[in-house]
Amino acid sequence: MRQTIIIGSGPAGYTAAIYAARANLRPLLIASSVEAGGELMKTTEVENYPGFPEGIMGPDLMAAFQAQAERFGTQIVLDDVTSLDLSGDVKTVTLGNGDVHQALSVIFATGSAYRKLGLDDEERLSGHGVSWCATCDGFFFRKKTIAVVGGGDSAMEEANFLTKFADKVYVVHRSDSLRASKTMQDRSFENPKIEFLFNQTVEHIYGDTAVTGIGLRNTVDGSESTLDLSGLFIAIGADPRTHLVHGMLDFTAEGTIAVEGRSSRTSLAGVFAAGDVLDPTYRQAVTAAGSGTVAALDAEHYLASLPKDLLAKATADPEPAKVSA
Repeated sequence: MRQTIIIGSGPAGYTAAIYAARANLRPLLIASSVEAGGELMKTTEVENYPGFPEGIMGPDLMAAFQAQAERFGTQIVLDDVTSLDLSGDVKTVTLGNGDVHQALSVIFATGSAYRKLGLDDEERLSGHGVSWCATCDGFFFRKKTIAVVGGGDSAMEEANFLTKFADKVYVVHRSDSLRASKTMQDRSFENPKIEFLFNQTVEHIYGDTAVTGIGLRNTVDGSESTLDLSGLFIAIGADPRTHLVHGMLDFTAEGTIAVEGRSSRTSLAGVFAAGDVLDPTYRQAVTAAGSGTVAALDAEHYLASLPKDLLAKATADPEPAKVSA
């Protein structure tokens, strides 16, 4: 049995691991077998993370996170969690390879996944004109023509933010009315750089090595058209990756894990949340990293409050058990 297990390998998970390892908690970090490193692994140049004045590639930043966590003693396993038992003092984490790990505390930092359009070229051109984060990538589209897909508050916020850089921002929405609040709608309609394309869906994304345009379909008459542009921002929402803890933890109205105030403490003692799983608003690498810090400190304080005989059962690097056949 361990003192703590961290589930997730984005900025929140790795930062929690750095702090937990430096506190001599000897954490085990479960990274995904497919998506280790989180959403930044799909990003090209990151220019808004502090400490890198010339910018850094997303995968390079996550490699640095991992190296720092490992330097202080974090053990990393590239596998997927298939089930959890978070009840009681001892938490059980079962992996896809059949290994079963136990710990006195768990930090849940599995991040979120942006909703996608489901187009073939969406993934291929990700980081090459297709983006899900205006704050992250807007700077690269100075004096360009771009489009935002979506009709909610987040789409309006993205579109207005992008007008700081782009010469023209189209908003593509599938119906004839927006879901955004009246305040956000008014602000967007009044912005001279924004033009709305209602009753339109994006059917194609064009470009060999970078986005050069999109193909649109009219949802009323089925007619098709093309639009030349340099960037496509998809703002149709994001979903926190919380399926593993449904029915175990309390959730907010936004679908994120509920925590006590500004802490990382969830509704179960010894279980902590960090990063996008508790953040419906900001979803930035730097805020996720700060959240990971909070979770590690909260876990350290929780462990210090446990009875000494229980804490003594947690060993440094125990061998995992196997799921019985």
